[in-house]
Formats: sequence, C-alpha cells, structure tokens
Amino acid sequence: MDGMAEAEVTESYSVSLSSLVKFLRLTEIFMPENKEGIMITCKDVNRPGLPFAGFFGSFESERIQIIGNAEHKYLLAIGDEKRAECLERFFSTKPICTVFTTDLYVFEEALRFAKKYDVPIVSTSETTSAFMAALIPKLNLELAPRIGRHGVFVEIYGEGVLILGESGIGKSETAIELVKRGHRLIADDLVEIKKPSAITLFASAPENIRNYIVLRGIGIVDVKRIFGMGAVKMTEKVDLIIKLEDWIQGKPYEQFGLDGDYTEIMGIKVPSLTIPVKPGRNLAIILEVAAMNNRQKKMGYDTAAELDKKLSENNEQ
Repeated sequence: MDGMAEAEVTESYSVSLSSLVKFLRLTEIFMPENKEGIMITCKDVNRPGLPFAGFFGSFESERIQIIGNAEHKYLLAIGDEKRAECLERFFSTKPICTVFTTDLYVFEEALRFAKKYDVPIVSTSETTSAFMAALIPKLNLELAPRIGRHGVFVEIYGEGVLILGESGIGKSETAIELVKRGHRLIADDLVEIKKPSAITLFASAPENIRNYIVLRGIGIVDVKRIFGMGAVKMTEKVDLIIKLEDWIQGKPYEQFGLDGDYTEIMGIKVPSLTIPVKPGRNLAIILEVAAMNNRQKKMGYDTAAELDKKLSENNEQ
C-alpha cells in the first residue's frame, strides 16, 4: 500500500448561516443585523428537549438547535408563564441558530427573546427527520477536514478519478482529451480533498480556479466556456487514484491486476494504479478503461480474480 505523506488536518472550517438558509430554502423569521457574519463551525445539531426541561449540562450553543413536534408540544403543555421562563433561559445561552420545522407556529415569547439576545430564528415546511437528513450531510461536507493535492480530478463514467504525477507528465492534456470524449473536469492543478465521513472522500477545485485548466504552450483555458456546462462538475467522490510516471524500462508494472494497490488519504484507503507514460500510449482511453474496471469491481465483478479462478480450475482438471 502506498501512502501520501500528510498530517491529520486539525484546522477548523466554517460555513455562513446565510448560505445554509439559501441552500435549504429556509424562511427567515428573525435575523440579527450582522446575519452575513454569522458562521456555523459545528457540524453537530441538537434538539433542545432537555434544555427546555432545565438541563444544560451538555448543551453547546455552537450547534444549530432544531425545534420539532415533540419540543413544540412540550412548550405548549407547560403553560404561558413557564414557557416564557423556559424560552428566555434557552435563548440567553445565545444558540447560533434555532430552526422550527414542519411549519410550526413560532411562539411570541420565542421571537421576543430571540430579538433580545440576537439569536436567528428560521423555519421550514420539512419534517424534522427530512430537514436533518438534508442539513447534516451539508454540514459534514462544508466543515469536513481537508487537504490540497497537486493534480487533476475528473469524472469518468461516474467515477471520480484523481490523476497525480510529476509536473509536465501530461495530466492536464489527458484531462482535456477526456473532456472531449464526454467526461467532466472538476479540478486542475490544485485539488481540494474533503473527508465528510470516516469512509468517504470528496474532491473539488478552489473557487478561484474552478473550471480552468492550464495547458503548456497555450495557457489558461476556460473549460466551461469552450466545451459547455456539461464538461465541468463542482465535486465528486474520490473513487480511484491514478499515478502517471515516465516509463522505466525493466520496471515490473502490474499486468494482471490481482494485487490491489491503495493510497491512504486522511486515513481512508483509495484504490490506486500506476500508469507508465511513453509516446504512443493513449492515456485517455487507458483511464476510461481503468475507471470502468474500478466501477465493475465495486459492483462485485473482478476480471483478474475471475480469470485466475478459471485458470486454477483448468490446472486442476
């Protein structure tokens, strides 16, 4: 197994509340004047049933607070005076944002104390479960630990392929050929890799260089403008890593594919291949076949293993 030298990423990231409101199509009930500066830094969310009951032992105000049917019915049941005390105690902790789901009525006391303590209140027509199912993956992706890698990232037949290699080996030229063949460019030169879960990596391009590719002798090319919207994509899962290197005569390159090689990125093993480069080799076609073969393996069919099994059976006869 090949490893990519790296340290565990500890830097924290943030996403603006405004972008979440837009992405999740939330309705603004109350927003402080500095709403553009409100940044979410915690990917965990909370349903404040225990805080409403008076227990704040493990309460974290950095979490988005979600009020669903259960919390709403509890607040209705405790009466006006106790509800006002409960909500003031809750909003005085200044949670980063409070969301009312299922188009639930926002209590007058909640709105009053939200304004007093500058706590955003938004609402959604989605059920609590459906809203959390959309919110949590979005937070995991936006706030995920990440690293940068010099390379090219393309989508080939639905597979996210990270192309690595020394400068001048032909990564960008191969990517352009793949785009011409109907595949999509995601990142060139600098690839930003995020780890939103313990088993998944996603890659994208930094916003300032998105959709651009650099070709030696030509310069910077805007792939979206030349080849159209269908030639680019924002992000994709990292399914396969292909390392291009100059052909070394006598080096024992893999011929059968029985020994699976992996590259470890942020603790996750990704299938990887080393492709030797020399004049006359059509790298675009080779990468297409590699992507299709990798996809086939994920679907449960390993050509090399199947052939080895047939050969073993013939030898036994």
